[in-house]
Amino acid sequence: MSASTAASVSVVLVHGGFVDGSGWQGVYNILQEHGYRVGIVQNPTISLDDDVAVTRRVIAAQPGPVVLVGHSYGGVVITQAGNDPKVAGLVYIAAFCAGQGRIGRHAHRQPGARGARASDPSAARRVPHA
Repeated sequence: MSASTAASVSVVLVHGGFVDGSGWQGVYNILQEHGYRVGIVQNPTISLDDDVAVTRRVIAAQPGPVVLVGHSYGGVVITQAGNDPKVAGLVYIAAFCAGQGRIGRHAHRQPGARGARASDPSAARRVPHA
């Protein structure tokens, strides 16, 4: 990706449960070195609604299109916050991907476990790459 393309996109990193945003520091450094604007969400992980609200505030603070990146529980957060018009794409890294409006009561279960629902990867928006 060219430096001008990287500079036009913000990457917002959303951590999982039981951790904080500091776990993204290495990724943050690499993305910054490649010319990306990067934000790290510091979610309180008290409730999904609170975490989505904090993530939306970070999205709003970005100057252009945003790619949300979620790890673990952060995948549920980016699914909910990803309907913002500034969001150009969603990236799930070992993350839960619950449908919009669903928090996946059984998201902790393994695929195929009784009561678990499989995600449809074809429903994810794709971000073109160079």
